[in-house]
Amino acid sequence: MSRRPGVVSFSGAGGFTKIDLRKFSVPGSPSQLDQRKQGLRARATAARRLARQSASAAMFDAAADIFLRQFKSLPGAVSGAVIGGYWPIGDEFDPRPLMLRLASQGVGLALPAITEKGAPLAFRSWRPGAALKQGPLGTSEPEGPVCTDAVTMILVPLLAFDRRGQRLGYGGGYYDRTLAMLRHSPGFHHAIGLGFAAQRVAEVPSGPMDAPLDAILTEQTLLWIKPVQKGAPGQAANRPIKLF
Repeated sequence: MSRRPGVVSFSGAGGFTKIDLRKFSVPGSPSQLDQRKQGLRARATAARRLARQSASAAMFDAAADIFLRQFKSLPGAVSGAVIGGYWPIGDEFDPRPLMLRLASQGVGLALPAITEKGAPLAFRSWRPGAALKQGPLGTSEPEGPVCTDAVTMILVPLLAFDRRGQRLGYGGGYYDRTLAMLRHSPGFHHAIGLGFAAQRVAEVPSGPMDAPLDAILTEQTLLWIKPVQKGAPGQAANRPIKLF
């Protein structure tokens, strides 16, 4: 991790990446909430780095197996479903094995794109093997058409998470704004955070603008924040999937 204030550095399989958190900041004195988040962000970055260093390809494949065992019973797994994934940066939990498996089962994929600072993310169609372009802040973005309205679930990277589904990100608020938008879409069902079990903390500092996740996928299990009814939409079912 970089020693420069406001700069977080990652070294992973994809190389060495720096994210300048000051680009996300709002002018003015930081609030107590911001200060608490920033303190946790430094510790969470170190914890995630250690977890990623010990991770293996088999671990990410196992996470994909865990997700796919439940996927077909989820409301968002409808015909023509589109899942918004992400291209990992540095030490982020790698969703690509899962995305490849989903694509092989006919599920549509999309990746996020930053359109402008302070705006929700847009999701563009992507298929495995399609070219990506360099986006802002070290991201990789597809060049396919925007398909945000068709997205039924999204996979969300994180620095830390807690039992309430609260997520600590980099401080830009992009996923908070995106979830606030997507949850007004009748076809959207779940936001699923991806992280290592070691990234779980007792409490993520949160405020009214922080959007909680519906579930967390780790290398060990898929953890739901609230009971999720199995079966297709409109079908009666009362067996919840695993909870915290």
